[in-house]
Amino acid sequence: MIPKLKVVPLGGLGEIGKNMTVLEYGNDIIVIDCGMGFPDETMYGIDVVYPDISYLKLNKEKIRGLILTHGHEDHIGAVPYLLRELDVPIYTTSLTAALVELKLEEHDLLYNSQIFTKKAGSVFRLGCFTIEFIHVNHSIPDTVALAITTPLGMVVHTADFKFDITPTSGKMIDVARLGQLGNEGVLLLLSDSTNVEKPGHSDSEMKVTKSFDTLFKGCEKRIIITTFASNVHRLQQIINVAKKYGRKVAVTGRSMENVMHVSTVLGYMESQEDVIVSLDAINKLPKKQTVIISTGSQGESMSALYRMAFSEHKQIQIDSNDRIIISASAIPGNETMITRVIDELYRKGAEVIYDKHTDLHVSGHAPQEDLKMMLALIRPKYFMPVHGEYRMLVKHAELGKLMGVSPSNIIIGDNGDMIEITKKGYRCEKTVSAGEILVDGSGIGEIGSVVLRDRHRLASDGMVVVVVPYSAETASVNGTPEIVTRGFIYVKDSEELIDKLTQAAIVACETAAGIDPNDVNTMKSKIKSAVTSFLLKETKRTPMVLPVVVEI
Repeated sequence: MIPKLKVVPLGGLGEIGKNMTVLEYGNDIIVIDCGMGFPDETMYGIDVVYPDISYLKLNKEKIRGLILTHGHEDHIGAVPYLLRELDVPIYTTSLTAALVELKLEEHDLLYNSQIFTKKAGSVFRLGCFTIEFIHVNHSIPDTVALAITTPLGMVVHTADFKFDITPTSGKMIDVARLGQLGNEGVLLLLSDSTNVEKPGHSDSEMKVTKSFDTLFKGCEKRIIITTFASNVHRLQQIINVAKKYGRKVAVTGRSMENVMHVSTVLGYMESQEDVIVSLDAINKLPKKQTVIISTGSQGESMSALYRMAFSEHKQIQIDSNDRIIISASAIPGNETMITRVIDELYRKGAEVIYDKHTDLHVSGHAPQEDLKMMLALIRPKYFMPVHGEYRMLVKHAELGKLMGVSPSNIIIGDNGDMIEITKKGYRCEKTVSAGEILVDGSGIGEIGSVVLRDRHRLASDGMVVVVVPYSAETASVNGTPEIVTRGFIYVKDSEELIDKLTQAAIVACETAAGIDPNDVNTMKSKIKSAVTSFLLKETKRTPMVLPVVVEI
């Protein structure tokens, strides 16, 4: 049998989020990241989306470990759902481990889980794979790229990264080690494509510090800042600037409170007991002496900033004495929600400052020149863009060609592709199940395409319930059918239409009764078909029709 390395992306290709990649050789499998995605506008009622792990369940005896590169939701958010199905040890850095533990505790899974913490520079073995953690810069501390030694050669997974020459804390990306790996020879590079459409080099977080300083200096208003809860460096910047100008800081939003607590305990944030106060305490101070750090940078309906904007927050009311700073860029798809919140804040009379007008946010993802730098350092034989929508993968592939990778060695994949690499080359002729598992409240995987289609239909055209009283003895409708509508028309305003619809239901029921007076299911089918056809002809709409035959 020809030795082969299998690379199986289960999420993160052709999409933003839901990142998960499988490496398999012989009887050993390692899984890189386990992220969640957010539902799109067609997924009514869905809370969370995570990768289909059917392939992992079929090969559970081979799995040696789950490796998490950093603590963002699109890389760790699906861990609780994976651990419900599989007993897999987790290997990651300290901050990521602490954030995962919080998640597992919420799901009552922490007691049975195995989490092993490693530092950047650590090397450990899982089956036939040897994994090295390499420090990289990102918008959350403790992010690591992976150098994975396999029997066929070295695989480098960049994770999410950028080149920050002057990070606000910690060291810059370990360029020396990446270059050394390139010199030693790399079989395959998997590289983040999220920011491939942005030209130039990465901006440093120091740029944001200067903007904060400008906005704090001389401000007589209360300052409310929202940012990503996981952006620990940004939180520290805000606290430092607030302290410089003699302001006290309060935090609102559970996720942000959790991140700040964990980061402080682990030493990623400085303890600021003289600056941090409770919301109750900050409301007693003059506004010009206060700062509130809030969740809600993406306009989430349950976030603290959203509740402030719509007067639903129990402790904070917005008025003209507030300067609100949105220190985050919009995740694709969230623009409408963010705009809605900004509009409502303006209605309250607040001053709102956001990314379009000033340097309030820098991305944690590498733009084009950084991506080219990574390719120049690693110099891989094979190159596979990951973490991005399909056009991003294609654009990243073009950068790979520009940097000297042979076009025949560039792999643009889809979720579920099984890429097999041997000493002779690579091929992709097989696929595995790699869809989406939908979480709706406590229901996991119970919502399928049929249910979503029904929800979409209900949202667009509404529902019509036709209740028909029927007598099997006389094989006829016994009384007048009752029509109930929801989201379609108001019955009392459309009596003529309802009369015609009622008559269509009676005719359909009696036609079916003439065939078999005891076959209720056929009657329902005939009523549904007749009513649907009638409504399409009369209204050009197709509401969901639910026939109910009540036997009398």
